[in-house]
Amino acid sequence: MTEQNNDLILRTLRGEKTERTPVWMMRQAGRYLPEYRATRAQAGSFLDLCKNAQLACEVTLQPLERYPLDAAILFSDILTIPDAMGLGLYFEEGEGPKFERTVRTEADINKLFVPDPNQELQYVMNAVSTIKKGLNGRVPLIGFSGSPWTLACYMVEGSGSKNFARIKKMMYDTPELMHRLLDIVCQSVISYLQAQIEAGAQIVMLFDTWGGNLSTKDYETFSLAYSRKIAQALQASNPEVPKMLFTKGAGVWLKPMAEAGYDGLGVDWTTDLKLARELTQDKVVLQGNLDPSSLYASPETIRGKVRDVLADYGHGHKHIFNLGHGILPDINPDHVTAMIDEVHQSSPAYHL
Repeated sequence: MTEQNNDLILRTLRGEKTERTPVWMMRQAGRYLPEYRATRAQAGSFLDLCKNAQLACEVTLQPLERYPLDAAILFSDILTIPDAMGLGLYFEEGEGPKFERTVRTEADINKLFVPDPNQELQYVMNAVSTIKKGLNGRVPLIGFSGSPWTLACYMVEGSGSKNFARIKKMMYDTPELMHRLLDIVCQSVISYLQAQIEAGAQIVMLFDTWGGNLSTKDYETFSLAYSRKIAQALQASNPEVPKMLFTKGAGVWLKPMAEAGYDGLGVDWTTDLKLARELTQDKVVLQGNLDPSSLYASPETIRGKVRDVLADYGHGHKHIFNLGHGILPDINPDHVTAMIDEVHQSSPAYHL
């Protein structure tokens, strides 16, 4: 068993007293780093990069070589599961992910299957185990998946969407069909995350990117209910592995989310951390929530914004510093240095 040199984020997620606030970034391995752009060019495409375990490991470790971060996150994509179901994932420059085939009818749903993580998704497991070995205990490794609702959105729409007309029509007109789709995706996510844990992930995170586009009642029925099932299944099989849930645009639902079985909740930048803490009553760790666009500002301004986030959370040991969403691709890497350095300088005072 490799010794864990930096277990700060694990101790935070276990609710233990810590000496400072841990910090990492969503999309910390990405286009804002010149070394990432060079490796991606070597790989040929984003998907080829994801499917090459050595290169996926290389880009996962790149931000750790630059910055004193407290976690690594698997380099992959949230749409690996629908791609493994045979929907044909591809990327168009400037337009984001798209699928060659969509899921819009009962016949389409009947063709779906739960992918075997050690067959159709073996390349992800290879990446996890390669990264774990490459980390050699430096920091914990976060594995992840898209949530059932978010994956279903892409599967039905065929791409990202402004109003999610097709999936909402399915949800309202044929809710039983919607639940059939969500159920098979839910089973797939459980299997996928369990396999990542077996391959070496020490924390797992569920990204519910599009949950915030639902009404309160629909969020509970079509998104949170499935996130809860995933937490229950993982708790039964891997009770020692912390789980985090991030629903973008879900600040108003943090109270029910805190009862869903997750150790940590991501909070985007539109929700005040003080309010988030009041809603969740310290039942869970809160992660966030610096506005990603604040990294366009000067280093001095960034440092002030970091201090604001730390002050919003206040004293206590259940905060992981992060951006309120992924880092933007044209951010100056030196501005990230200022952010992390300020977390290191200013957060210990909140842990006395």
